[in-house]
Amino acid sequence: MAAVAAQISKKRKFVADGVFYAELNEFLTRELAEDGYAGVEVRVTPARTEIIIRATHTQNVLGEKGRRIRELTTLVQKRFKFPENAVELYAERVQNRGLCAIAQCESVKFKLLNGLAVRRACYGVVRFVMESGAKGCEVVVSGKVRAARAKAMKFADGFMIHSGNPARDFITTAVRHVDLRQGVLGIKVKIMLDSDPTGRNGPKQTLPDIVTILEPKEENPITEPSAQDFRPAVAAPAEPVEA
Repeated sequence: MAAVAAQISKKRKFVADGVFYAELNEFLTRELAEDGYAGVEVRVTPARTEIIIRATHTQNVLGEKGRRIRELTTLVQKRFKFPENAVELYAERVQNRGLCAIAQCESVKFKLLNGLAVRRACYGVVRFVMESGAKGCEVVVSGKVRAARAKAMKFADGFMIHSGNPARDFITTAVRHVDLRQGVLGIKVKIMLDSDPTGRNGPKQTLPDIVTILEPKEENPITEPSAQDFRPAVAAPAEPVEA
């Protein structure tokens, strides 16, 4: 991206950044699918461009003595024409893989490729996600599941929202395709996160329709009747000023 950033309009820069991210994400998805790839983050600093790869098995991403991460760095550098030592790749472990839609989607994909029944694979993932602290989970498998006719099977648990701005903040989605003998199956995993004040396992804010009832303040008990005058105080007449 540093190579493209020189003297281009803002519009072209944002388009170039988006294309760079999309191609990088596609490449890493194919390359690190078996290592629990769960997304990538690009940070551009004046000195270098940092690419942080999130994965469940970071040791496999790094490789033996860091060999694989160096190979990936060289590939990215040559493909996007970065200067020498201008791009750096890091691997970061996913804290809670049960709340990562991409990791769970890949999990369903490899279970189906290994010949596990669709219901068993999906229900296993739904249960694991809910046990990890999610508010809701939905897995949809569509295609030629068993018979010759294509259909969609939906497995859901918990609470799920579908509209409004909170759907952007609280829901993570992932889609994958599985090439089986009878045809291609589509897998879609949606996970609704719960609000977390620390921001680790979900958004810091709460859902807008949640009502919090506060405890009433403690007041001194009234033992005898009392009266209070709420009328405005009458100003005292001004004293005459002696000449």
